[in-house]
This record gives sequence, C-alpha cells and structure tokens, in this order.
Amino acid sequence: MLPDEPRPSAERSPEAGSPGCYRHPQTPTGISCTRCERPICPQCMVAASVGFQCPECVGNGHAGTRRATTRFGGTPTADGGLVTRALIGVNVVVWLLAAYVLSPRLGQTWSLFSAGRDILGGPAGVADGPHQWYRLLTGAFLHLEWWHIGLNMLVLLRLGPALEESLGRLRFLALYLVSALGGSTFAFLVAGDWMNSVGASGAIFGLIGATIVMQLRNKGPLAMVMAFLVFNLIVTFSRPGIDWRAHLGGLVLGGLTAAGLMYAPRGRRGLVQGLAVGGAVALEAAMLLIGMSLYGA
Repeated sequence: MLPDEPRPSAERSPEAGSPGCYRHPQTPTGISCTRCERPICPQCMVAASVGFQCPECVGNGHAGTRRATTRFGGTPTADGGLVTRALIGVNVVVWLLAAYVLSPRLGQTWSLFSAGRDILGGPAGVADGPHQWYRLLTGAFLHLEWWHIGLNMLVLLRLGPALEESLGRLRFLALYLVSALGGSTFAFLVAGDWMNSVGASGAIFGLIGATIVMQLRNKGPLAMVMAFLVFNLIVTFSRPGIDWRAHLGGLVLGGLTAAGLMYAPRGRRGLVQGLAVGGAVALEAAMLLIGMSLYGA
C-alpha cells in the first residue's frame, strides 16, 4: 500500500468500540490482515507465515503463484521413472502371456502382420482394414524371445527415466507411443504387402532419437549416445531378420516429436507441443492410408 493511499475504513461496532470485520461489520475484532490491514474476524482470518490474512489477499497470492514445471513443461514428481517402469512391466507381462500362457494365439493375433491384396488369401492383417489396425500398437508390446525383450527393456530402463524426468510423465508416454506407432506405420508403408514383425524396437529407437535431441537442447555430451545409435544401426542393417523399417521409422518420428516438445517456446509451449504430437500422429495416419491404398482391399 502506498503511503498517500487512504486506508480502508473500518466500521466500528457500537457495542464494543472495536473495528468490525470488513466482511461481518457486526463482529468486533482486534485482528487485521497483515497485507491489506483490513480488520478480520476469526471466521475470516487465514493463518499466514506471519500473522493472519483475509480471504481476498490469500486468493490473490495463490493466483500470482506460478506452478512449478520441468524443463520442458511437465509436472515435477518425486519418482521420475514411474511411467518407464510401468511400460517395462506391461512389456514383460505381454511377453509372459505370449510365450507361456497364450502361445501361439496371442503372438498370432497381436503381431504386426500384413499380407497385401496380391497375396493368396490377402488382404490380411493390417492391410485387411481398420478392424486390424490395432496390430500397429500391439505389435510394439509383443516379444517372443527372452533375449529380444531383455535387450529392449535394458535400453528403455537406461534412457527412459532421464527423458521422463525432463518431459514429465504425460509427454514422455506420448513420445513413447508416437515412436512405437511411427515404427509400425513406416514398416507397413514400405512392406505392407508381406510382413510379420514384433517388438518395441521402434519405440526404443524413438527414445534414442529423443535423447540426442535432449542432449542438443541442453548442450550436453553427444559422443556416447551417438556411438550407441551408430552401433544399433550397424546391427540393424547387417543382421537378417531385423525389421530395419520399424527401427528407422521410430527413430525419425521420435526425434521429430522430441524436437517439437523440447524446442517449444515457453510462451506458447502447450500449443506447440500439442501440434508436435498431433503432427506426428497425422503423419503416421498418412503413412497408414497410403499403405492401405497400395496393399489394402
């Protein structure tokens, strides 16, 4: 309050001769708000670090308090790896079901399988239409060999917590799913006439791409993650039986989505990040529809 600003008038209680509460004038009180100095009765006073405040000053103080966020707009949490561990848990449960409980039925119905119209009995799988498009996501949670899920989950455990802590849980989950779908839709676009693939590798490569973007954004060291990427690309293209299309699609979509999430300007962060995720999903939808025009009914 400025020195020359008139103080609020306090109504006096005629019976007690003490100021009346500014909200309840008939209630005498000897307590004043420590911020605006208006008299407040016990019904209205709110305990503060020093003295008491009136409800309006408390409300104004809360309105001016900025919500704490992570570097890229997420909500800070005490446990920065919860979503990472949940994703690992889901992958492990699906692997156990597919390998030991519902074998081979779950593997047959959840794999990223597609046979085009030119294949005898086709189109089938993803190429058969929207009722089979769920395979684009379920195939990314399906593993049939212990070493396959072991390698993917080790990388997820290594890269996931740092990304989750920086992005926040929701943004990290969106990044993972967009990367997984990016790998699946690109694989379908390139080889949807005949393919059958499983594994979270598309999502994992998306996290590798996102880690590179995060290091660039934070001006951190790149040598280790770049060496890890080069090693995995060499393995991808040198060994038979590895779906390089899912790896490459996940890497590109994950990197592009991460760039939108991490380079979004603070003033329009929510809008830009939403457009980044929405744009990635739109690109994946376009790849799916083009693939359907090439291989579908």
